[in-house]
Amino acid sequence: MATVRELREQRARLITQARAKHSEIVADTTEARAAEIETEFNAMIAQAEGLERQATSLEALERAEASLESGDPRRPDGNEGRAAADPAPEGVTYRQAFYELMGAGGDTHAMRLEARAALAAGPEGSTPEQRAQTVGTAGAGGNIVPDEMMAPIVRAMAAWGPMYDDGFATVINTTGGGSLPIPGLDDTAKTAEDNTSEGVALTDDGGKDAVFTKQTLGDYMIDTEWLRVSVQLATSGLVNMENLLGDLLGERLGRKANASLTIGSGSGEALGIVTGAAASGVTIASNAAITADELLKVFHSVDPAYRASPKFGMMFNDATLLALHQLKDGQGNYLIKAAPDGSGRIQIGAVSVKYKINQAMAGIGANARSVVIGDMGKYFVRKIGNVVVGSDRGARFFPGFGVAGFARFDGAVADLRAIKALVHPA
Repeated sequence: MATVRELREQRARLITQARAKHSEIVADTTEARAAEIETEFNAMIAQAEGLERQATSLEALERAEASLESGDPRRPDGNEGRAAADPAPEGVTYRQAFYELMGAGGDTHAMRLEARAALAAGPEGSTPEQRAQTVGTAGAGGNIVPDEMMAPIVRAMAAWGPMYDDGFATVINTTGGGSLPIPGLDDTAKTAEDNTSEGVALTDDGGKDAVFTKQTLGDYMIDTEWLRVSVQLATSGLVNMENLLGDLLGERLGRKANASLTIGSGSGEALGIVTGAAASGVTIASNAAITADELLKVFHSVDPAYRASPKFGMMFNDATLLALHQLKDGQGNYLIKAAPDGSGRIQIGAVSVKYKINQAMAGIGANARSVVIGDMGKYFVRKIGNVVVGSDRGARFFPGFGVAGFARFDGAVADLRAIKALVHPA
């Protein structure tokens, strides 16, 4: 049977492999390949979590067996008057100490002395960190949660809407937060001209000059504020506190990030995809319903060149999807049916369109833009660094501790011709 050390070494290798696997998803990765990579990634993470559970259980068993073998400390054993001859403890890494802290429900008094010392020393090879949420060193309460928490946080964020998902829009990852220009060019209205007159010079009046546009992606930050964890919760015996906190923080960041990238005004926050598509689209007849013919009309409002994109699709909230599914003809037959490939598509006659549910979008109503359709790859999302999570065990949260997280990003429609909105009248 594998030892605790071997199990954790296997887990570390799996996490490294999972990170490398996830990095294979880039802007031009096909949707099918991205789904395949995501499945392999999730399997690796699940296997790694299983190894951690095995290691934790085996560690608890070894401690229990050691306590049985230690005997009664009150009984003479012939070593009275001599110093204890305990073997030197094995080296404990900061990461191992962190997981021991999580397994102890956040109670440092339940940890081994060497694990507490490793936690206080901070990550290997690092210097004490100064963080905005605390004044002092990492050992005084500014410890940064290990990278493994990134996975549940990002997964929880993606669950709240498609906009922050790497596979939906075009994602640009940067380390710094300076302005990032995205140049554009709309030359569709210009053509070459006939020149049938012999000896006539070419026109040179500037009327055919290319006109470039520019969108600028900035640096906007969202945060969770502090999540105060009571000493009762920290010592309640919840073994997987890391995943619990990752899910909570991920949900908060996810709701906000998705909403900003969907309906953000572009002033002090991202320019949302619905807001960015406001200048183009189709205004339909009713503010209380959508017809199948109107869906076809907005579908054809997008140039065929964009409809050929692998990221072409529709997006609406779940209430709008319900209204579309309830459309019937005069004989009571449903007009809109799921496409036979089962890949999240709706079929309108001969037209089959994949769709995404986004609960941040407005439903059917007066002045609402209840549907957007187009090449979603022409919406750019800039992610600045990683999602960051910090914990503070200082006096302000004593006897419990506090956890907070933040993310930095921006978004904008790079090509207004690529994404259209279905607009309801007032």
